[in-house]
Formats: sequence, structure tokens, C-alpha cells
Amino acid sequence: MRRNALTKPPRKGILSLGTESIMKKVLWLALITFGFMLFSSCMQVALRASPSLFPNFAATLFEECDPELAKASIPPNLKLMEGLLKNDPENKQILTTLSMGFGGYALLFVEPEDAERASLFYLRALDYGIRALGDKGAPLRNREAGPEPMKAALKTMDQHDLEALFWTTLSWNAWINLNLDKPSALAQLSVSEACLKRVLELDEHFFYSAPHILMGASLAARPPLLGGSPEKARIHFEQALLQNHGNFYLAQVYFAKYYAVRVQDKELFERTLTEVIRGNPARLKEVCLINRVMQTRAQELAKQAEDLFL
Repeated sequence: MRRNALTKPPRKGILSLGTESIMKKVLWLALITFGFMLFSSCMQVALRASPSLFPNFAATLFEECDPELAKASIPPNLKLMEGLLKNDPENKQILTTLSMGFGGYALLFVEPEDAERASLFYLRALDYGIRALGDKGAPLRNREAGPEPMKAALKTMDQHDLEALFWTTLSWNAWINLNLDKPSALAQLSVSEACLKRVLELDEHFFYSAPHILMGASLAARPPLLGGSPEKARIHFEQALLQNHGNFYLAQVYFAKYYAVRVQDKELFERTLTEVIRGNPARLKEVCLINRVMQTRAQELAKQAEDLFL
């Protein structure tokens, strides 16, 4: 028996086919979006559940005794961490590690070759450091408000903020030292010094007495009109040298470069650099990378003696 045409099921029209196709695309888009959100959420949980991951990265970096290996491996690792940061933009550990990484990379490998590029890295490190300080660090970003709100914010910072504040301060001071010919840098001197003083108050021997080294360099590099003082600078350098028994070569190299040159003490300059050149960088294995780089820096600096002293 032939089925009547009226009893045949209706064909799907063009509109129905188009609607079905659109619905499938919407469904797939929703699934992909949900999967991405789930992945991002899982990534955040994983990152926050591994608090030792980033300090271990820093420790591994500074223990590396081969500067060329470190120089080649730091940039891709920093880009990897920037990728991780996109999954957890407020992760204090990642932000602090990025501040340390960009600041340390600029200090050890970029500044001697390209001051302008180093300045950009220091600013990048400064931004990550301020972000790591969260709400407490927000006033440091608003530099047009003047120094008082920033100094008030520094008083609220404690031991939990020390690491982020230290790397923020290191990058800030390094950027200023490279740009002392710019009014914008001079305008930030008082705040960067206030940051350094707060770090000294919280822990003067943090990272092998680096706060004393930075303060010594800052006081020796600046003229008296900008708050410089060679006498005070020497006190800070001697504190760092005493605390580390001369095993952290950043102190000696900066002591020679900033203080000895400033007071034109050539004998002190040569003696201090000779100690570094003849030393064993691995004696303080936790910072072998810094010591190896400073040993090379000492050799280069020693060759400039005739130009640096009248």
C-alpha cells in the first residue's frame, strides 16, 4: 500500500539545518570554554598547592656556577613563568620570582653591555615587585601623589612582604642609578631610599646582607647634594663584608666600584678586587652564580684602574 504524500514526515528545511548547525557550534564553544575554565581553575589550584616551586627555582638559579648556562636558561624560564602568571595573575610567589628574575638577569648579564635595555628590565622587575606587594604596594605605583603616601604604605609592610619589597627595591635603585641624568629618576630617589631603609629595618642581613650593599652603593654613587655620603657608605659595606666573611663577592666589587673610586683610594680598590679574583666562588655555594659573575666583573674593573684614578 502506497503511503499518502500527506502522511510523509516533513523534510528539514534550510532554516532547520542552519539552526542545528549553529546549535552544534554553540555547544562545542561552550564545552571548550568550560574546559578552558576548568583547566585554568585546576592550574591555579596546582600553582597554589606548590608553594616551594618558585623559591626552589630561585635557589637553583643562584647555585648555578656556569654563568653561560645561566644566561641562556634564565630568559625562557622567565617567559614560562609569565605564561603561568596568566593562569593566576595575583599569585604572589610567581610575581616575586619574576621580579627577582628580571632584576637579577639585568644586574648580572645585561647592565654591563646595554644600560638602556637593562633599564627596561629593571622597570619590568619593579612592576612585578609592586604587584607582588598587593594592596600594600599600590601607593608605590601612584608616584604623582608624592612621597608621603608611599612612605606611609611602607610602614604597613612586615616580614611577609620582605622578599617582594627587597627585589622591588633592588630594581628601583638599579634603575635610578642608571638614569641619574633624568629628572624623573631624581624625583624618585627619596622613595626608593625609603624602601631600602624599610628593608634594612625588617632584616638588614636578608640575602647575604644585600640591603647594606645596596645602601652603600647608593650613598657612594650620589653627590652630597643628593644625599650621598662616602663615610656612611663605608659603614654599610663593612657590615656586609663582616657578616659574610668576604664570601659574597657582590660586596667587594661594589665596594671597589662605588666607594674606593669615589674617595680615590686606589690601593683599597686593587686590594679588594684582588681578593675576589683570587677567591673561590663556590665557597658560598648558594650564590655561586653571582660570585662567578662578580669575579669576571672584578677582572674587567681592575683593568680600568688607570682611567678611574687621577
